[in-house]
Amino acid sequence: MWAANNEMKTWQNLGSQKGAVETRHHALMKLRLSVELVCARPSWLWCGVVLSQTEKPPPKVSLLSLGGAPYAAVKFVNFIQFSASPAPLLGDRLCENGYECVEILPATNDAHGGVIVDLKEAMDSEVFATLLRSSLLHWKKQGKDGVWIKLPIELVNLVETAVKEGFWYHHAEPNYLMLVYWIPKTGCTIPPNASHSVGVGAIVLNDKKEVLVVQEKRGGFHGIGVWKIPTGVVDAGEEIFEAAIREVKEETGIDTEFTEVLAFRHAHNSLFGKSDLSFVCMLRPLSFDIKKQDLEIEAAQWMPFEEFAEQPFNEMHEPFKYMIELCLAKVENVYDGFSPRPVSSYFVEELNCLYLNSHDLDKTS
Repeated sequence: MWAANNEMKTWQNLGSQKGAVETRHHALMKLRLSVELVCARPSWLWCGVVLSQTEKPPPKVSLLSLGGAPYAAVKFVNFIQFSASPAPLLGDRLCENGYECVEILPATNDAHGGVIVDLKEAMDSEVFATLLRSSLLHWKKQGKDGVWIKLPIELVNLVETAVKEGFWYHHAEPNYLMLVYWIPKTGCTIPPNASHSVGVGAIVLNDKKEVLVVQEKRGGFHGIGVWKIPTGVVDAGEEIFEAAIREVKEETGIDTEFTEVLAFRHAHNSLFGKSDLSFVCMLRPLSFDIKKQDLEIEAAQWMPFEEFAEQPFNEMHEPFKYMIELCLAKVENVYDGFSPRPVSSYFVEELNCLYLNSHDLDKTS
């Protein structure tokens, strides 16, 4: 294996080779230098040499006997690193003048003039700090603005280093943390983390004008005797109508068919200060035997709609009063909500759902 002391001896022996090494190159022998072989480089060796100013090495002198590599097969870089264990390069190397090279973090361009760094390999925090500084300088020269660093949970040791360099938290998922940095002196235009949660409430009416209702084991409705419609959160990548069908099935065991969105509510200062969008949906039951979820649901039943509407809680809260009025209007065929219509988009490959009043739209077409 290569070692620093062996390299020093190699440089010291250069002076005796055919008298071809001049005095100015003897000074380089005292430096802790190394050579990166461009051809047939062993995987365990990653090293480089820094040449003062723009001096080129003397011709026809081979630095290393490995593969008989002459000077023509040697690239000079400004990183000095020795390793005796297999390890891939941590970043991308950029050579500006043929002799001086810098290593930067691997990154891809985003669609808004920034870069995204998706780290996957473990590295020391000091090495990361060096790479990060050189990367920021390089991206600044390129005119980049936003820098995103995606740190998997295995690399949490690098968070403090990134924060010290000016990065801040953007968002977190179960398996990674996203950090951001703004390079220009102008105002930052990086969009904030997701500002809303999205929920659904499902009104399921059968032919007997009975509504499917539940009482919850936990949450704000627990222990107050209120019968409410099944509700829940829309999962990432899930359509509103899919969430409504799923929540009803999970809480009551009832299979349903989505009819339409009757209305939606936009509220603020909800969970952790975020805003909230809640969609009131109408569904048609396809099965009728209730099998309640034991974890979250205390009780479930089919309740006459009039009895449900007359609960004091519904009378006290305007959103619930409007919900009941809209439901009755829908039953009497004097109100049409919004139904999903699949549409294609220039920006994404998969179909999206546009929620619209298809009844009135069809009448005009």
